Amino acid sequence: MDKGWNVAELLMDDIDFSLYMRETDAKANVKPASSYVEGLKKRLRGRKSERFVYLPWEKTMPNFDFRTGEVTVWGGQNGHGKSKVTAQVALSLMGQGEKVCVANFEAKPVTTMQNMARMFCGVNPFSPEFMGDEGIEALEQLYEEFGGWTDNRLWLYDQNGTTAAERVLGMVKYCAIELKINHIFVDNLAKCVKGEDDYNGQKAFVDEATAIARDCSCHVHIVHHLKKPPKETEVPDKHDIKGSGSIVDQVDNLMLVWRNKAKEAERKEGRSGKADEPDSIVFCRKQRNYEGSDDGEPNIALWLERDSGQLVGSPHDGPMFFPNWPHRQTAY
Repeated sequence: MDKGWNVAELLMDDIDFSLYMRETDAKANVKPASSYVEGLKKRLRGRKSERFVYLPWEKTMPNFDFRTGEVTVWGGQNGHGKSKVTAQVALSLMGQGEKVCVANFEAKPVTTMQNMARMFCGVNPFSPEFMGDEGIEALEQLYEEFGGWTDNRLWLYDQNGTTAAERVLGMVKYCAIELKINHIFVDNLAKCVKGEDDYNGQKAFVDEATAIARDCSCHVHIVHHLKKPPKETEVPDKHDIKGSGSIVDQVDNLMLVWRNKAKEAERKEGRSGKADEPDSIVFCRKQRNYEGSDDGEPNIALWLERDSGQLVGSPHDGPMFFPNWPHRQTAY
């Protein structure tokens, strides 16, 4: 201080205070916590009128619901029924008043429609009674009813094989913004990102999907494969997701579909030791924003209803009737 400098001059030499005279992101976004209390109070009041969207099975209502602005990954081994489960979920969402788009890059739209129509109608179109002319006419009538019901509820993206990530993400954004679709299913991630070891590509795709879901107020569902286990009967875990670990980190919900292959093998051999076990289990291994007081990561035991191809909540349940919610047993 012997040269007559003062503290203010020293500070002015070291710091550009003019930066703080301009409106910055930090200044705009850093707020006192108490400013959010009114929002908390509004959420309490709004719960009475809040509309919840659920999985198809009534028993899961206390445990899981789909929220706007989120991304759900549906994982599973090859042949364990990921696409069938998501098709049933899509039907249920439509029955709850949601608009749905399905982009299945491994099946033609008519195949997707055939699987969904079987679930909707509650009958097996390959049964002997539908082989004759009268049976075919009866099925045609059921398919007409199904097609009419899907109007303004279901859209299918007609594209097969590997597709550029940017094109798929553009489709998702178009569905949300232009068609006001609430739920978009992308089946599957491997068809959108080339190479199982393209971790940066996977991360970028999921990151962009989460941004679109948030910014466009929709829910994005991504079907994805699991690593091949030592045995097909092994129960999956979230660490079995193929590719980048950031996939699980970024998404809001993780559902793992597992098919009880040991029970199926036993049935083929004429044994019945596993007869009481479920045919499939959907393991919820992440639900970031669950606010209930029950188990927010449930194991959902399901049984195959053979005529409809649906998975139902108990071994005694008949097929679901999707136009109603809850999906009480169909009259078909």
